[in-house]
Amino acid sequence: QVQLVESGGGLVQAGGSLRLSCTASGGTSGLYTMGWFRQAPGKEREFLCCITWNGHVTQADFVKGRFTISRENAKNTAYLQMNSLKPDDTAVYYCALDRSVGASDSSSNAYDFWGQGTQVTVSS
Repeated sequence: QVQLVESGGGLVQAGGSLRLSCTASGGTSGLYTMGWFRQAPGKEREFLCCITWNGHVTQADFVKGRFTISRENAKNTAYLQMNSLKPDDTAVYYCALDRSVGASDSSSNAYDFWGQGTQVTVSS
């Protein structure tokens, strides 16, 4: 069973930056897609971005220019670099893994495994 270990959330002032990490272990072939989602209080979970095993990136329009997804396959780790953070970015951030090779799905239902979530709070 694949497990995802997620870290990097915290409290940051508006305009600041955070880097989230997510490491996959426990049976993955390595040819998976990694995605990032977030869920703010009272709102639905929303797709941020994803990256395939060979580096193809899909992003929601509203994160372009501020958030960057990357991965290091040798470490089975995906990252989300978040810059110019705003109070509206406050949410629980989740990483997720899709076992379908080459998938770039923005729907949460497509993902097979999820991290525990990490709280990101942006103060004004």
